[in-house]
Amino acid sequence: MENEISGVLLVNKHKGVTSHDIVFKIRRLFGTKKVGHTGTLDPLATGVLPVLIGRSAKAAEYLLSENKKYTAEIKLGITTDTEDTTGNILTECDTLPTKDEFFAACKRFVGEISQIPPMYSALKVNGKKLVDLARQGIEIERQARKITIFSIVPSAISEENGIYRIEVACSKGTYIRTLCADIGAYLGCGAAMSALERTQSGDFLIENAHTIDELENMTEKEREALLLPPESLFEGAPCVRFNEFFTRIFKSGCEIYQKKINTNFPVGTYVRVYEGDEFLALAEVKEYEGGSAIKSKKFFKI
Repeated sequence: MENEISGVLLVNKHKGVTSHDIVFKIRRLFGTKKVGHTGTLDPLATGVLPVLIGRSAKAAEYLLSENKKYTAEIKLGITTDTEDTTGNILTECDTLPTKDEFFAACKRFVGEISQIPPMYSALKVNGKKLVDLARQGIEIERQARKITIFSIVPSAISEENGIYRIEVACSKGTYIRTLCADIGAYLGCGAAMSALERTQSGDFLIENAHTIDELENMTEKEREALLLPPESLFEGAPCVRFNEFFTRIFKSGCEIYQKKINTNFPVGTYVRVYEGDEFLALAEVKEYEGGSAIKSKKFFKI
C-alpha cells in the first residue's frame, strides 16, 4: 500500500450537485473508494470543497482550523421552508427596509450568537438527518448552538428589489441560510438566501480549487500533481521530530513524555510528528500519571 494515492484535493463545487456527488466523481477519477470531504455544501451552493483521498479520508474528525468564509446573496421580503429560494414560499412582504437599515441589521449579528440549525440540513438527530425528516413533513425541536460570526460585509445588488450581497467570515457549524433568515426576521420582512459561494474552508482558498470539468480534462498525472499532502490539513499544529529511540516507541503506540524531549505543549494540543522529512502522524498531548505526554492519534505513514 506504499504507493496508495493519498492527499487533499481542492474542488470548486458547481451548483446543482451534492457534496456526495462530488465524492462519487472523484472516486471515479482517481480510481479509489477511499474518498471523503469536509464541510458539506448544499446543492444550491458553490465553492471550495476539500476532498480527502486515500489515508487522508480518515483525517476529517481531527481537523483543527474549520473557520469558513462565504459570499451569499440574500433576498428580503420572503420566507421559505428551506430558508433559501429553492424552497416553498411561506410569507411575502411588500414593505422592504432601506439599505442603511439592512446594513445596520447585519452588524447586530457579528460576534458570538445562537443559531437554530435548519430542518433542511444534513445534521443528524438521533441518527436521522434533519433533511430526511423535513422531506417527510416532520419538524422536530432543535437545540440552539453557539456560533461566531467574525465579520459581515454587506453590499447592495438591487436596493429597490431587496437583493443584497453579504461576505461572511464565521466559525464551523454556521448555517448561512439561517443567518439570512434571522436577519430577515430581525428586520420584520423575512429573507431567504438566493446564492452561496464558499470562498475559504480552513486554510484552503477557492483560488486554488478546480472544477470537476477541469479535473476531467486533465491527465491522471496532472490530477495527482494537484494533491496536497495530508499534513496540510493540520497547518496550525506545531511539529516535533523524535530521535530514533523515541520514534520507535512512538510508532509502537507508546506515549512520549514531554519532560524527556524538552517540549512543553499544553494538554489537548494536536502535534504533527515527523520522521525525518516525512509526516508520520497526528498526535495529541494528554495528561498521564507520570506527566504530560505526546500520544499518537492517527498515523499517515505506513
